[in-house]
Amino acid sequence: MATQASVRGDEGIRTNGPPEGVIGGIAEFGNDILTLAELQARLAAIDFRESLEHAVSPLVLTLGGLTLALASLPVVLIGVAQLIAWAFSIRLGWALLLVGLVTLAGASAVAWIAGLRFSRSFASFQRSREELVRNITWIRTVLVHSGRPVPRRGR
Repeated sequence: MATQASVRGDEGIRTNGPPEGVIGGIAEFGNDILTLAELQARLAAIDFRESLEHAVSPLVLTLGGLTLALASLPVVLIGVAQLIAWAFSIRLGWALLLVGLVTLAGASAVAWIAGLRFSRSFASFQRSREELVRNITWIRTVLVHSGRPVPRRGR
């Protein structure tokens, strides 16, 4: 037996841990994921600032308009109702109801239009959404194909 060659060829090879290439690959992949997360956060912050810039003007206009409307609305509506009651010889109660309903319809239309403009101001986040989808797809691709041998072509 002493003259036979050793079948075990593991002298000097570490068998109780992963190879160094795997550890390096995992570390590099982890670094890539952290870099992607940082870039994704930066893009989201840029998109948020851009959306906020677009939303400031409609928001200020909406709040200013609502404040002025609320301050003057009761006086104007009562005056209009009294004029309608006098001009058409109807009771003041019916004139007040008519003026209130017309005003409610107009205010609803203005609020709806302002809401449409406000919702469009956050369209910038589409960039972040698309980039996040691309990053997640890349991570999935790396995870699915990591550790697999590269297929040989030409055979």
